[in-house]
Amino acid sequence: MRVSISKSTNAEQVYIIHSFRDRNGKSTSKIFKKLGSMDQLLPLHDNDRDKVIAWAKQQAKLATDSYKKENETISIPFHPNMQIKLNEQRNFNCGYLFLQSLCSDLRFDNICRNIRNRHDYEYPFQDILLDMVYARILYPASKKSTYSFAQTLLEQPEYDLHHMYRSLSVLAGESDYIQSELYRNSHFVHSRNTKILYYDCTNYYFEIEESDELRKYGKSKEHRPNPIVGMGLFMDADGIPLAFDIYPGSQNEQKTLKPLEQKVIRDFECSEFIFCSDSGLASQDNRLFNDMGGRGYVVTQSLKKLKQEYRETALDPKQFRKLGSNEWIDISALDETNPEVYETIYYKEVPIESKKLSETMIVTYSPKYRAYQKKIREQQLERAKKLIESGDKLKKERRNPNDPARFVKKTSVTEYGEVADKEIYELDKDMIDKETMYDGFYAVVTDIEGDAAQIININKRRWQIEECFRIMKTEFDARPVYLRREDRIKAHFLICFIALMIFRLLEIRLKKEYTAEQIISTLKKMEVCRLEEYGYIPTYTRTELTDKLHEVFGFRTDTEIIKKSKMRSIIKKSKEKQ
Repeated sequence: MRVSISKSTNAEQVYIIHSFRDRNGKSTSKIFKKLGSMDQLLPLHDNDRDKVIAWAKQQAKLATDSYKKENETISIPFHPNMQIKLNEQRNFNCGYLFLQSLCSDLRFDNICRNIRNRHDYEYPFQDILLDMVYARILYPASKKSTYSFAQTLLEQPEYDLHHMYRSLSVLAGESDYIQSELYRNSHFVHSRNTKILYYDCTNYYFEIEESDELRKYGKSKEHRPNPIVGMGLFMDADGIPLAFDIYPGSQNEQKTLKPLEQKVIRDFECSEFIFCSDSGLASQDNRLFNDMGGRGYVVTQSLKKLKQEYRETALDPKQFRKLGSNEWIDISALDETNPEVYETIYYKEVPIESKKLSETMIVTYSPKYRAYQKKIREQQLERAKKLIESGDKLKKERRNPNDPARFVKKTSVTEYGEVADKEIYELDKDMIDKETMYDGFYAVVTDIEGDAAQIININKRRWQIEECFRIMKTEFDARPVYLRREDRIKAHFLICFIALMIFRLLEIRLKKEYTAEQIISTLKKMEVCRLEEYGYIPTYTRTELTDKLHEVFGFRTDTEIIKKSKMRSIIKKSKEKQ
């Protein structure tokens, strides 16, 4: 370590400089510590410049001694016949430290401090909340198992299990506040893109028989005969969750949009944006609501449900164009064996006028999408043939619109109108032809005037909100839900929402170079073994992803041994706001 004095904005600054060789053996230097400006230090040392420099050199020597002690080689004696201590926990997860760093940037301390001022509790609310979030990402399970998992973290919980259950009621009551504050604070981590907001709904089932005010029997996305709770979720243009709410499982999804969108407009100060959703949530009321106040919409349109005149225009092969071209194309004359044609998207714009709305329908045709749909249908037809062979399975009621049984026709009457002795099942060619005519086509409806390519790209990114639901239901194991009280159920989904936001921000920090499975699996496996007198030894495999995590967050847990004092510094750094 050496002392350096440099000028910065006309004032001399005193630094301790650390010189070392990097991983490639190249000599380099960096600032180890800033001691202050000469103007600040002179009054403390009798206004004598030589005394300031002498003091600075002494500080550099102390820093050098401390650095050498921290980085000295350690010899650890192990005895082959000495047993380890009974019931002593030795392995601890350190992967959560990267999540903790993001939570620090999201100012959870400020959020929880404000919540504390409104409630009368004596348990460490912030610690409980964050432990539940870490567990939802790394070890999703019941609250009891979550409490057990918290004891495997480097920082041991200073609360009991019953405190965790009590905190759920507070979380439920503060859900709206937490969501709005997290949105504001998330700008410290990543500049939010709210020019386009995506909305979708899903539902979660409960392993119960009787419904109640919240858990109702309804149309389950997973086709389960259990009471369900619905969730509506807003997501920004970068795939980061914005806000959510839950509603009774029997409620119509279309009616869930306005209340949550009004909350976003009011509490998040997001008033002008393009709303994007699927056709199931694109009722006329919802489109009218987004056709005002500086907002607009891009929503999918089912071609099968169009009025006949619009459907015929949409499916007419003439007057299509390639994106970026004004030349008219007849798609029925395309050579779809040509690789360039196969990969191209063609489109046409169809004006749609009604008493309340003036819209444009953009119909796209893709030879690649046509081939994909044809392949899927052929697989379903093979399954339909097997259903015909089995016979008895066809008598069950079918509700799934993608069920292969829709291609099976039942005949119970002879060609002379007589009652048949038995029911005859066969492939329904009319149904097959009816579905084939839509192959390759896709449509969206919008009230905005803009480039067709831009509108198509807005809708393309809608897959990200479906991925959000997939992550919550699979990686975060958000269902089935075993909690009974309504407030605790709401708190459970708030925790899932927070976990999803943090995870999405982590993906962005990692430049979206890794899958959700890779990231979660890696964080889960990042453990260290504690050696009581010496520190911690990493027991995980160092990979490109662990290197990236350490590089992005500015601390390392992958040295051969981490001294106790160093680990305390790492934990402290993970709690510092960036």
